[in-house]
Amino acid sequence: MDFELTEEQKDFRAALRAFVEKEIIPVATEWEHSGRYPTEIVDKMKQMGLFGLSVPEEYGGLGADMVSFALVFEEIARGWMGVAGTIGSHALACWMIARHGTDEQKRAHLPDLASGARRTGIALTEPGAGTDLQGIQTRAVRDADHYIVTGTKTWITNARHADPLPVLVKTSVEKPAHRGMSVLLVDPSSPGFGISRDLPKLGYKGTETCEVVLDEVRVPVSALLGGVEGRGMQQVLGGLEMGRINIAARAVGVAQAAYDAALAYSRERTAFGQPISDFQAIQLKLADMATEIQAARLLTYWAASQADTGKRVDMEAGMAKYFASEVALKASLEAMRIHGGYGYSQEFVVERLYRDAPLMAIGEGTNDVQRMVIARALVSGKGRIGW
Repeated sequence: MDFELTEEQKDFRAALRAFVEKEIIPVATEWEHSGRYPTEIVDKMKQMGLFGLSVPEEYGGLGADMVSFALVFEEIARGWMGVAGTIGSHALACWMIARHGTDEQKRAHLPDLASGARRTGIALTEPGAGTDLQGIQTRAVRDADHYIVTGTKTWITNARHADPLPVLVKTSVEKPAHRGMSVLLVDPSSPGFGISRDLPKLGYKGTETCEVVLDEVRVPVSALLGGVEGRGMQQVLGGLEMGRINIAARAVGVAQAAYDAALAYSRERTAFGQPISDFQAIQLKLADMATEIQAARLLTYWAASQADTGKRVDMEAGMAKYFASEVALKASLEAMRIHGGYGYSQEFVVERLYRDAPLMAIGEGTNDVQRMVIARALVSGKGRIGW
């Protein structure tokens, strides 16, 4: 397969890089350490149309192909992974509404979401249910033309800005559990909807990550995504394929930033009268980093290009997410080692990259789960490797 980007994709990447170099990198370290919300960066992303990344053009979005989608998250994460999070969950939710929503739901939400006038996220995880989504306890009980929703969601990105917030609920206790799961587009201004706290995090700062409480929230039946009960798990799993390509691309961006910092530092830092880049031990680390990052990038673009064909890409997205996130973990640690003591200082970017990298190995399904997904696809014959 030819992985050469199209001219349009190259131009898009150039515009993204210019934006990251000018608007994100100069402020990322200071704002991340102070806990400052990146309002100005978010406003610029609105102007660039990035909140409409996964929204079809007919609703005012970019309708981007999946390779261009991956480019966005790679480039922004190279500057500040936390900022990528503000459009990551948003893009996933927009994709779900565009793919599964009723015509009325698309008209009501997608134009404003595409412009960034409104934002969204997605509420899946609960305090007792993360990887095992079928174990969620949030219930939605039908009451005439409304559902009464009760439960708690956690690790919710964009929670303070989401309007609406797609929430995975159980609309019945039917067995198997996935048959009783649905997605409701919840209005955050509804009585009983509240944010109980912001979760303290090792990294992934800049965007908020919250715990959301739904205490007998009345949600109109018209807010049922797609208008049919019992489709929630299917709707979410389709979105998570895209989400894993997003995470893989972010991991590539973090790894690239770690490599760039390590290479630059190795050329500047001297020891025993010469740049440390002259030492074979450092050269071997740089060679390993560069090779693995390029492999992760190509695997991510491959998964994205396969998604563009319209096929299911559970295995491809799982491979990309698994491999790229492991590369990000290794690259951030090696960059810190090349920096020596300075790598442990908040004055250098590598300590932030080292804190951001682990999220990609955990988010959108842990890497152990990805390995199981890959293996099942191979054993079942639904997945294959090679050309």
